[in-house]
Amino acid sequence: MDFSLSAEQSQIRDMVAEFTDEEIKPRAAEIDENDEFPQDLVDQMADLGLMGMPFPEEYGGAGLDYHSYAIGLEEISRGSGGLGTVVAAHTSLAGNMLYEFGDEDQKQEYLTPLSRGEEIGAFALSEAGAGSDVPAMDTTAEKDGDEYVVSGGKLWISNGSVADTVTLFAKTDPDAGNKGISSFVVRPEEDDGFHVEGTEDKLGDKGCPTAELRFDEMRIPEDRLLGEEGRGFVHALKTLNGGRITIAARSIGLARAALEDALEYSQDREQFDQPISEFQTIQHKLADMDTKVQAAKMLMHRAADRKMRGEDYIKQAAQAKLYASEVSREVANEGIQIHGGYGYTKDFPAERYYRDAKLNEIYEGTSEVLRNTIANELLD
Repeated sequence: MDFSLSAEQSQIRDMVAEFTDEEIKPRAAEIDENDEFPQDLVDQMADLGLMGMPFPEEYGGAGLDYHSYAIGLEEISRGSGGLGTVVAAHTSLAGNMLYEFGDEDQKQEYLTPLSRGEEIGAFALSEAGAGSDVPAMDTTAEKDGDEYVVSGGKLWISNGSVADTVTLFAKTDPDAGNKGISSFVVRPEEDDGFHVEGTEDKLGDKGCPTAELRFDEMRIPEDRLLGEEGRGFVHALKTLNGGRITIAARSIGLARAALEDALEYSQDREQFDQPISEFQTIQHKLADMDTKVQAAKMLMHRAADRKMRGEDYIKQAAQAKLYASEVSREVANEGIQIHGGYGYTKDFPAERYYRDAKLNEIYEGTSEVLRNTIANELLD
């Protein structure tokens, strides 16, 4: 097995790392403080081809492999967890729904502007009473002639208030359980009845608006149906499976940021007439932090490799997301500890990494659900 990056992968890493260091990191504290969607940074990422990394050039994408996409998202997240979520929700969820399940016309009309970064995408699945339990959703889409009438609401939708295209899940047959769920393309500016109720004031992940959406008899044309009726639940599971690789990438980026800052601080901070990095306790913390980050990377790239080969990767994606998300919190926590009292203040970004990292254990499959998934794969 070759663990070295190809020339193209190294080039992508270096390019995104440079952009992160020069453009994102200097703005990260401001983004966290103001919690405003950084449209200018998104526009710059679009110019660099970072808003459609894994999609073919024929649909406006960069045509990169999934390793390169994960590496790019890792570097973006190293600068800002919120911006990492913006890209992941836009690409891995909304964009991938269109790429995998849209017909050619839908790809040309809706995926292409997303891949180019001309528009922003969102993925509307969760509801107040339907988080991990997807079939419990209440949103319905009733066929009426050549249209669907959508009623209901969604919650915790990343990019929901700024999206130009939303991939939406609703019940077309409320009595059929998960086989009665279908998926659609929604255009907020065009579809009467689409309402943004507000955005959440979150612990972290600032800069990525997390919206509550409401649909009041929203009419959408029948050609916005993705695939066939009743396939929405399958679409959601397959899309989230791929998305877990990129949440692993976000987790690794945040863990790396926490480790790099802790390493630098430990060499600058002196106690008892020597840098604290000279104390074995601190050295052991740093050693454990780095080991966990490297292990998480291996799990992420293993899942990406299986996805690229067309092999089943349900267990591998779940393991990568589970381990990397918990590592991001653990490493961020140790980063605060190494900073001591300063780590508990906003004078240093250590506390921000912790707040951003916690989300990784919750969205796109909680740690509890992922353990169930892994166990089911083992038992099968």
